[in-house]
Amino acid sequence: MMFAGFDIAPRAALAAPSDPYIMQAQSAAIMVVSILSALGGVWMVASFFVFSNLRSFRHQLILGLAISDCVMALNFLLSSSFNVAGRWIGAPEQAQFCSFNGYMTQVFVIQTDYWVFVIAVYTYFVLTDQKRCSNWIQTHPLVPWVLPWVLSVLWASVGLAVTGYGDIGAWCWFTSDEVRLLVNFVPRWTIISIMFIMYARLYFLLFRAHRRLLSLGDSSSANPSGGSGGVSGSGSRQPGSGGVGGNGAAVPARHTRKLKRLARLMLLYPLAYAIVWSLPTSIRIYQASSGKPAPWQLQTVDKACIVLQGLVDAVIYGITESSLASWRNLLFPGRFPVVNGAGLGGPGALGYGNLSGTGQKKWSSAAAGGGKKGEEGLVAG
Repeated sequence: MMFAGFDIAPRAALAAPSDPYIMQAQSAAIMVVSILSALGGVWMVASFFVFSNLRSFRHQLILGLAISDCVMALNFLLSSSFNVAGRWIGAPEQAQFCSFNGYMTQVFVIQTDYWVFVIAVYTYFVLTDQKRCSNWIQTHPLVPWVLPWVLSVLWASVGLAVTGYGDIGAWCWFTSDEVRLLVNFVPRWTIISIMFIMYARLYFLLFRAHRRLLSLGDSSSANPSGGSGGVSGSGSRQPGSGGVGGNGAAVPARHTRKLKRLARLMLLYPLAYAIVWSLPTSIRIYQASSGKPAPWQLQTVDKACIVLQGLVDAVIYGITESSLASWRNLLFPGRFPVVNGAGLGGPGALGYGNLSGTGQKKWSSAAAGGGKKGEEGLVAG
């Protein structure tokens, strides 16, 4: 069958090693990475159910991603263990298993892309103070939960009906590099590019808010406190609120540190995915254009990058936010105090105001008052 100028009929995959010893060695490596990826997914799922501060609506979306990561890793673990045991998944007697394995691979590999995109869009709405959009998503939770499943199952079903799935080495998938580029890698890089654009805009908005806080801190320090009175956002004296040199000056500094950390996280998300998928994409392009297989060592690294998704997500959405701090506090309560996250809990938990600039008065009042408003956005992310 021809599609878009190239043959999409099933064929021998360039990514599948012909030497059985190389096949077993490659599958053993994928088994190890699959276990690490599954543990990463389990980490995120366990964090959601153990800690109440990690159950915001955004973390519910991360839970969906974690479940997909776990199932995908177990699917890779199953197929690679077959090869290690000498039950070759490319053998004719394993044809039904290979079709099932390829179908599951296609469902969950592309589903993780959709989950990452949904999380990115929701985070963007929250941090840019687009309350109508973020509230609509929260009041219609089935939409972000069902959409990744419907789209991924649809794509996988079309792939099964049109091309089928075959052995590519440690698991089954589309055997054609051209088909994989068209169906998986082009949409994936489109999502990564959109994430870069959204998070780059967030980075500059956060940087602008950071500069505003610095100017607030400088102006507050330059204003004499005159005893016990503080200065409110409107410029009036607030008796008993604490001098500017006390909590009033500390609040902008705390917000500044949170904003700088949050800005770094915003660019870390798409950058991590771009790094992970660069080698697999390059090898797909090379094999599709040259018709020659890449060295098996490079192909093993290529496959490991794909399987590593669960571990990468655990680092991005777990360790870099507040999961690690929550676990440390649970296991060692005396040594590690509770550490708040980056403020990604939800619209009601952020308190960053409108980062595009219209929240200047809110910033001033919260920072100068040194009260609860200044701490509103620093809940666990």
